[in-house]
Amino acid sequence: MKLSRLSALLLSGLLLSACAAKPKSDYDIGYDFSQLSTFIEFSPAQTNDPISSARIIDAITDALTAKGFVRDEGYPSFKVTYAFKVADKPKDSGVSIGLGTGTWGSNGGISIGTSVGVPIGSDTAKIQTIQIDVIDTQSNKLIWRGTDKFNFDAGGAEKAEDTAKTVTKILTLFPPQK
Repeated sequence: MKLSRLSALLLSGLLLSACAAKPKSDYDIGYDFSQLSTFIEFSPAQTNDPISSARIIDAITDALTAKGFVRDEGYPSFKVTYAFKVADKPKDSGVSIGLGTGTWGSNGGISIGTSVGVPIGSDTAKIQTIQIDVIDTQSNKLIWRGTDKFNFDAGGAEKAEDTAKTVTKILTLFPPQK
């Protein structure tokens, strides 16, 4: 009995980790990323959310300097910009089906059941997608792009923390390892 519980626990952990969002990236396979050492970040021309914009810029700067790149407004070897969008994501319906086994005394049994959750509050969540672009300064061409997203229900400190974590996750893929 203990083995089946352990198996169920391991299976559920595996399924949950498979559902976690992972950042994605693409890059110019012919580019020599080893020549990059200095950067400058810049915001898109227009943004309707200056708070999120400032958080993303700060997180980009922090993540790149932590990786050993130096911010240089005079002669950067690459430029970093970003885009982001917020969309509604329907929340789970709350309907679930379960299968269970159990014993009581010398009797055993199997049961199947359903449950219906009652949504409290809004029936949608927000999802923010962040895209980071790295542009070669000399050619002005895109050489790397990374994206990831996160769910949020409200702004404030929690969203600021999630923004920083997401940007850091994206930039773990930069520069690409061949």
